[in-house]
Amino acid sequence: PAMAQEAAPVLLLVLAGLVSSTWHEGSGYYLESHTNEVYAEESPPEPALDYRRVPQWCATLNIHRGEATCYSPRGSSYRSSLGTRCELSCARGYRLLGPSAVQCLPSRHWSGMAYCRQIRCHVLPAVLRGSYVCSAGVQMDSRCDYTCLPGYQLEGDRSRVCMEDGRWSGSEPICVDLEPPKIRCPDSRERIAEPGKLTATVYWDPPRVRDSADGVIKRVMLRGPEPGSEFPEGEHVIRYTAHDQAYNRASCKFSVRVHVRRCPVLKPPQNGYISCTSDGNNYGATCEYLCDGGYERQGTSLRVCQSSQQWTGSRPLCAPMQINTDVSSAASLLDQFHEKRRLLVISAPDPSNRYYKMQISMLQQAACGLDLRHVTTVELVGQPPHEVGRIREHRLSLGIIEELRRFLHLTRSHFNAVLLDKAGTDRERYISPVSPDELFVFIDTYLLSEREAARRAQSGDPCE
Repeated sequence: PAMAQEAAPVLLLVLAGLVSSTWHEGSGYYLESHTNEVYAEESPPEPALDYRRVPQWCATLNIHRGEATCYSPRGSSYRSSLGTRCELSCARGYRLLGPSAVQCLPSRHWSGMAYCRQIRCHVLPAVLRGSYVCSAGVQMDSRCDYTCLPGYQLEGDRSRVCMEDGRWSGSEPICVDLEPPKIRCPDSRERIAEPGKLTATVYWDPPRVRDSADGVIKRVMLRGPEPGSEFPEGEHVIRYTAHDQAYNRASCKFSVRVHVRRCPVLKPPQNGYISCTSDGNNYGATCEYLCDGGYERQGTSLRVCQSSQQWTGSRPLCAPMQINTDVSSAASLLDQFHEKRRLLVISAPDPSNRYYKMQISMLQQAACGLDLRHVTTVELVGQPPHEVGRIREHRLSLGIIEELRRFLHLTRSHFNAVLLDKAGTDRERYISPVSPDELFVFIDTYLLSEREAARRAQSGDPCE
């Protein structure tokens, strides 16, 4: 007994050193010593305890970042006596590893040992196109706030907290491109139609487009004519649509307005008409004044619409054609009708000729149709020296009559006639009276110019 009493203090010191845990600064981890293992209970002989000399049977419990609440059968003053039961707990932010309660055994060991480990969550993964900032790293109660790069928006939890079970609250958010690209169209513009045209060629620069997220524009679509196109009169809306990589889109539009400068509408002259280019009265249009058959233009033939919206020149007149029979040759006589009238030259041996009388009678009844087709009748009747030549009420000299017969190959021996076009060319001959219908069909089919045909189609036949 005496030897046991002397060895007791030494044993207590050794137990105290073995029970203490090893703590690594800042790690939150504690390495257990071999004495913190749970020992299987043996059945040693009941020791004879003298609490007056050995009040501390087991080593004193010290839990770093934790607390041991003990209950001894000997009272609160005996925290390490045989049979003492201690409940173990950790401070907030730490988790208990080991049994939650231990008891001082007769073997002078605690029934088990535990330690407090700092609660840590795993490191959060990086966020594509974003970042996060945490208040206390990966420790419990640390709050991590997420933000996205400019042009991106956060979808999901904006904040996550490290919880007591070592897991983060919520779920991992993502940064998505929800913002449409920025697009700016050119300014609207007005143009004046080009001279002689009803359109204007309009150019513009492409729209300015940028994406606030990654700066990548996938495509830009145009709805409307391309730059450099010809635009007709009026207002035209041009639209552009831009798409970024996330298929967000943005649109803009502008207008192109084309004006056509116009002069006052010209009125045709009496006994005449007007033929105009382009649209008739737009800037650059040219109008030509033309007179009906049997009338001559007096004054300017062309007028042009200027940018000031005024016509050049003044309005001409269409006066009755003046026929001069007091000429020195048949060529001079025919020149008066060049490009103006067609001539039907009739020759008969005498005024009593049956064919002649029939022909004159039919032509008198068709005077309107002849005038509509610009046909003037020339009569050569009789034998010298009593031969008569006339154009309407104008008489021809014997010399001119003779020249006409030779030039046109007209005989005095029988009825014959020749039709000359406006160029003075022999186009058809007759040896018997020609009906007005037959004559008109031939002229309408072969002799009308494009302008005459168009005007006839537009105005119809006033002689019907």
